[in-house]
Amino acid sequence: MAFLKRNYGWVLVAILAIFPLFILGNMVQVDFSNGFSMTLIEGTGGEGKTPLEMVYHISGEFAIRWMTAVLTCTPFFILFGVNNLFVRQAMGIATAVWSFLHFILFIWAEGFVETFTQVNYIAGFIAILILIPLFFTSNRKAMKLLKAKWKKLQSLAYIAIFLSLLHVAILDKTWVVYAVIVGLGFIIRIPFIKTKFIAIRKNRKISTTHA
Repeated sequence: MAFLKRNYGWVLVAILAIFPLFILGNMVQVDFSNGFSMTLIEGTGGEGKTPLEMVYHISGEFAIRWMTAVLTCTPFFILFGVNNLFVRQAMGIATAVWSFLHFILFIWAEGFVETFTQVNYIAGFIAILILIPLFFTSNRKAMKLLKAKWKKLQSLAYIAIFLSLLHVAILDKTWVVYAVIVGLGFIIRIPFIKTKFIAIRKNRKISTTHA
């Protein structure tokens, strides 16, 4: 109980991140009778998509959703004063896991060489490379070890989200929604706008206290 009380946010993020895997699990058949083999079940795609297209869609959508969620943590703190670094780390891990899964599925279907045949694939691949060190340093031990360098390393997430948005934009997907959310987040981060929002929040808190 004490662990859950201290880490309830982390646990909640983990549950939300794992839940969609059950959807993918229903689309995959694993066979151990002759070693190990994994195949997609025909007819499980839905929405006019093949199983492979649906798996691509689900893994890619959740990767970009979690990445967007990570980048809204700072604006959320500016607006509401709520901040939990370890929840943000959990979101970062969820982002990396879904992104890696998306890339693995791509290699499984198309082969690694295909990664370098289109601009959007290359952008996605570079984003994956950036996420690797971020994934392995999203923990308290890495924070203590890297100290000030940890924040600089984690700031590479901004490049990863830009490349990811470029990746989905070229594919003509619903990238505009994520771009708008991320864009608003960066506007809120602008120093004089950030200062005004924090001042409004603090004044509101003082008014509530004295009411």
